[in-house]
Amino acid sequence: MRRLHLAPSLLAAATLTGLMVYNSYRPRITRHRLSLPGLRAPLRLVQLSDLHYGLFLREGSLRAWVERALQLEPDAVVITGDLLDQSGHQNPAPLLRALRRLRPPLGVWGVWGNHDRTRCGPQLEAFGQELAASGVRMLVNCGAALRDDLYLAGVDDLWTGRPDLEAALKDRPPKAACVLLCHHPDLLPQLPARIGLTLCGHTHGGQIQLPLLGAVYTGSAWGQRYLGGWVPARSPAYVSRGLGTSGLPLRWNCPPEIAVFELLPRSP
Repeated sequence: MRRLHLAPSLLAAATLTGLMVYNSYRPRITRHRLSLPGLRAPLRLVQLSDLHYGLFLREGSLRAWVERALQLEPDAVVITGDLLDQSGHQNPAPLLRALRRLRPPLGVWGVWGNHDRTRCGPQLEAFGQELAASGVRMLVNCGAALRDDLYLAGVDDLWTGRPDLEAALKDRPPKAACVLLCHHPDLLPQLPARIGLTLCGHTHGGQIQLPLLGAVYTGSAWGQRYLGGWVPARSPAYVSRGLGTSGLPLRWNCPPEIAVFELLPRSP
């Protein structure tokens, strides 16, 4: 009789787990509009974050995500850290092969996350060179002028690297709009107001969000303050839910995300 009573509970648990796994591979596109001081012409920016290529993320999903990004016709693509997952030691060749298909006019740019540094260790520089050969340029406490009116900066990971905002911004043209890439949102309280937009990742939106209780875990010392979406900061800041997962591939009430930003000139 006990087995008969347990059967519905086991079936419900298996169904819920299956749904959470299914949800982990069904990204949603979120769309945002923002005017930036210094920008003179519109620009479409696509943010990918936290791919976590590894044990639970294979080439088929990567190809599908890249295809979704290509359909959005971005002027530039940015990747806000954790391209790799620290678990497992899969050959990154499929990841590089998928990212190579991203060829927006203003390039593909990224910053390191804590999983990248933990996974690669002393081989991180070599991996960065492989990414560069595949068209993805990593910004480690430095920046690049994508246009005369737009400067893109990137800082190192807060947990495992040495972020240096001053170094990242030192080559910014005085009147150009500025977008900053920063994997961990806990750096936001240290950022000045002169940055037009900061894009972060890391939290995965919590992956599992429970009714009333919210996210089970955020990876942030600020709890749910920087959980996801537009978050409080001195200047506009957005935290992506990311695409991959950390640990088991489980998501609930927190779908993976590809974020699209229509950046517009600010009216005088």
